[in-house]
Amino acid sequence: MYSDPDFPSRVILVHGLWMPALAMHWLAGRLREAGFAPETFGYASVAGGPEHAAPRLRAQIGERPAHIVAHSLGGLIALRALCEDGAPPVPRVVCLGSPLRGSAAAARLPLHHWLLGRSAALLREGLPCWQGRAEVGVVAGRLPLGLGALLGHFDGPHDGTVAVDETRLPGLADHVVVPASHSGLLFSAEAAAQAAAFLREGRFRHAAASAAG
Repeated sequence: MYSDPDFPSRVILVHGLWMPALAMHWLAGRLREAGFAPETFGYASVAGGPEHAAPRLRAQIGERPAHIVAHSLGGLIALRALCEDGAPPVPRVVCLGSPLRGSAAAARLPLHHWLLGRSAALLREGLPCWQGRAEVGVVAGRLPLGLGALLGHFDGPHDGTVAVDETRLPGLADHVVVPASHSGLLFSAEAAAQAAAFLREGRFRHAAASAAG
């Protein structure tokens, strides 16, 4: 647990597959209202993939401590960047709907090698566990709205694109499920509040999630 009195308010927002950095604009506003200093990170999710995005993310973080909030593929990119030697100073990471254990919908997507490009392998396979220094929390959605529901053949709750079980990974600091679809996580007041709580405290507000139904 980090206890530095100068704990950072800087937060880097990382978008998901097929999205621009602008997709994080609404969430950036909610985090700014909560007292954080958000900035966005953009990357080419298909043409570039994790091999290009991870070092660029590390460069943007630099030597000034920063938290990360990342959606979907962005969470995998962020954790990949922080797994490497000499990882930058990131105390906490919040992943929104990230298929950290790999995505069944991505694996079943027609022409997935073309549509997912250089991110295909990371999306299909995910990560084995989390052993990095940062505390990582996941906000998963459970509203089954999205094209992925036609491709994933999910067992159990899902957000229309990613199954809740696909967002769980050994080594996480905390995990919470909110009533939102996969893309809806970017515009959910509950998801934004949970992200802010984890960045401040290293844990989610589970009572609030239960009250939200």
